[in-house]
Amino acid sequence: MIPSARSWFAAFAALLLASATNAAAVRPNILLVVVDDLRFDDFGAAGHPFAHTTHLDRVAHEGAQFRNFFAVTPLCSPSRANILTGLETRHHGILDNTERSPRSHALPTFARTLHAAGYNTGFIGKWHMGNDPTPRPGFDYWVAMKGQGEVADPELFENGRLARAPGYVTDIFTQRAVSFLQQRRTGPFLLMLSHKALHPNKVQRSDGTTEAIGEGGFIPAERHKTLYADAQPPRRGNYAVPPRGKPALERPIPGVKPLGPDTVTPDETIRDRLRMLAAVDEGLGQILAELEKQGTLNQTVVMVIGDNGYFYGEHGLSEERRLAYEESIRLPLLVRYPPLVKAGAEPSGMALTTDLAPTILEFAGAPALPGIDGRSLLPLFTRTPTDWRKSFLIEYTTDIVFPRMLKMGYDAVRTERYKFIRYRELEGMNELYDLQQDPFELTNLMASPVAAGLRQQMETELNRVLSSGRAELR
Repeated sequence: MIPSARSWFAAFAALLLASATNAAAVRPNILLVVVDDLRFDDFGAAGHPFAHTTHLDRVAHEGAQFRNFFAVTPLCSPSRANILTGLETRHHGILDNTERSPRSHALPTFARTLHAAGYNTGFIGKWHMGNDPTPRPGFDYWVAMKGQGEVADPELFENGRLARAPGYVTDIFTQRAVSFLQQRRTGPFLLMLSHKALHPNKVQRSDGTTEAIGEGGFIPAERHKTLYADAQPPRRGNYAVPPRGKPALERPIPGVKPLGPDTVTPDETIRDRLRMLAAVDEGLGQILAELEKQGTLNQTVVMVIGDNGYFYGEHGLSEERRLAYEESIRLPLLVRYPPLVKAGAEPSGMALTTDLAPTILEFAGAPALPGIDGRSLLPLFTRTPTDWRKSFLIEYTTDIVFPRMLKMGYDAVRTERYKFIRYRELEGMNELYDLQQDPFELTNLMASPVAAGLRQQMETELNRVLSSGRAELR
């Protein structure tokens, strides 16, 4: 059941006084950088063989790099709401990428709580929960695009009006971020920098669908257009492998090629995505340099995340990142904050996008959001508690953007070893994987006689997490 706006506002009103008095004696600044569609393995510190990501790598090496961080809904709009609220998608109501502006104005976000606690708050970039670019509650400073926005000369809602900003969108957002950091303030700040990169540049058609602009729609900055020329992207073990035993992906769809070697993501598209990441990385370097100049870097929690993954040809898939496979749900999470986070830490507990809000609020010494699904990740910086989650829910609601994704809504549960996917509208097409024996999810065990007990066990676990208000507690 989706909480009413009135109930959330009442809870926030109750928190207001506590927020102002319950903050820690020394409250850190919070910088949250969200990179659109950033895969878990797209940067150097994650083992990429040629991506130049000096500043992302610095955050990883001087802080923590989570090894098991996941999106609970691998799609832009729902995932952003998961991050901001700590709520699962079925609880916050941003179910897909369609127009949900009114609902997004009512979301109970960590920004509202920090604003009430005296933080100077800013949002810069891609909001993408509806097309309305006007300010959302909880932010003092607001620069946002309409919907997906544009790569070149984007239209931004800034200083109370909508106007074109000349230049490359990633560089523009970096400049605005540095300007925000240079503002005079008497308390700590929260800055959420939400990049359009690595998303393709698209225009909206009259029928509601979108069309990519340029080769694959991925447009790097002019200075990066020849970066990584002819470099061979790495391949995972399921690259270009046609789906076998996956009835949902084997369905014939009129006008759509069967998945396989002919439907993989082109190498040049992958290179263009990494070229777009180069501008993000340069911008992060400028932001870190500004914080160092001010002498506040070590008093700032720096977090870098992706909102969902992306397929580079695994199972023959390209843009259909909405699926529950590892390439779509597994994300990067980098956290630098020397007072509490040991350099080189690699937390292994299962962490989720719904955990970001409570983690940020605990860093800030602010009250927790009421009734949320996530939990703070701070304990994982020292060790994984014995009562930490052993499973989590992944959910997706069918939308109409990609023909292959029609009737592909699902509920899934992932444990440390297994994954079970139950499709909501497709009978007899469920999937079950042993991730220890089959990390590339090539062998669906649903039809295996020896897996009958496991199927029942995972179905029971899925029903449990669906019925639980706090799916990770058991």
